[in-house]
Amino acid sequence: MNKNNYYIDLFSGCGGLALGLHNAGWKGLFAIEKSKDAFSTLKHNLINNNSNFSWPKWLLLQNHDINSILDTYEKELKSLKGKISLVAGGPPCQGFSMAGRRKEKDDRNKLIDSYIKFIELVQPKVLFFENVRGFTIGFKKGNTRGQAYSVYVVKKLKKLGYDVEGKIIDFSEYGVPQKRQRYILVGTKKQGDAKTFFESIINNRANFFKSKNLDLSLKDNDTTSLTDAISDLLKSNGTKESSDTKNFQAGIYSKATSPYQKLMRQSRPLTNKIANSHRFSKHKEYTIEKFQYILDNGIPNKNISEKIKEKFNMKKRTVVLLCQHSPTPTLTTLPDDYIHYCEPRILTVREYARIQSFPDSYEFKASYTTGGERRKTSVPRYTQIGNAIPPLFAEQAGIILKDMI
Repeated sequence: MNKNNYYIDLFSGCGGLALGLHNAGWKGLFAIEKSKDAFSTLKHNLINNNSNFSWPKWLLLQNHDINSILDTYEKELKSLKGKISLVAGGPPCQGFSMAGRRKEKDDRNKLIDSYIKFIELVQPKVLFFENVRGFTIGFKKGNTRGQAYSVYVVKKLKKLGYDVEGKIIDFSEYGVPQKRQRYILVGTKKQGDAKTFFESIINNRANFFKSKNLDLSLKDNDTTSLTDAISDLLKSNGTKESSDTKNFQAGIYSKATSPYQKLMRQSRPLTNKIANSHRFSKHKEYTIEKFQYILDNGIPNKNISEKIKEKFNMKKRTVVLLCQHSPTPTLTTLPDDYIHYCEPRILTVREYARIQSFPDSYEFKASYTTGGERRKTSVPRYTQIGNAIPPLFAEQAGIILKDMI
């Protein structure tokens, strides 16, 4: 094993972080993801079709829960000490998210301790941790707030001998067509100051954009707009029968009109005129009329007014009409929260993926959506993408992390 080049991906989801690290020149040892659905997407793209992970013989090539790994393979994990350059990834964010119900007693919050235990056993040279902005805000206890989980993690990592630095980063400043603020924490052990990561990733943006032929000047808050991201995926371009779902229509490409679209389509098979997972929802006539009214009367990138909600007897708390001239707000895992900027419909899975900077060659597995009791166990495509770290940012992070080793 080349100990200077390997990383382990924790809570890997469908592979957004892994894809970015792969593009930055990293080699994965293995990834830990509990969801069978999300892991099937990662496995298809980054193991079966692109041998990014070497995968140890002692670990079954499948989805795993981190606690079962800690309980079953403690000896094997300890044997990796000194051989792993990077452990990347952060625990699920739903319990901390300001966009969700935000519960301090959410069982998933306990995975923070599992993460700390993993770091203690493996002791990588560098660690990269991502979570929602709410991770830095303590839970309310009466009229006061308790200690933020970010403070807890920093203290634990420092006790393990890491120099640690954490900041809130807006991914729209790194070419991603989405104002997605996330808490990024970097820890180093005898690899220099962790704070240099944040200085370097800012300083590297111009060169990175140039290497990708992205026309972003970094002046006047220049960003990738929603039009830049998905205008070649309009339903008005024409449709064909969906290749993976009977009785559904999928969209046809039009000519790429922006550098971002060209980048996203770069590795796509030239013979494929239909984008993967670009299946349109079957909206009822009443829903289409409602969406058209919102298009005509709503305010872009704002939650629709109470007046419109009352007119259509809408119970949903959040419905945002997207703006074509700017990045989107943070995408959640619920596609019904957003209306396309110029067509009376919700976004497709592929449009979600574009906004998260997944290239069109990245194919998503499992069902498109889910409901009922299946919500407790299944992780459909929209959810996989909504939970992911944008690969375009992850690649930039990977470049800097590699320089720090």
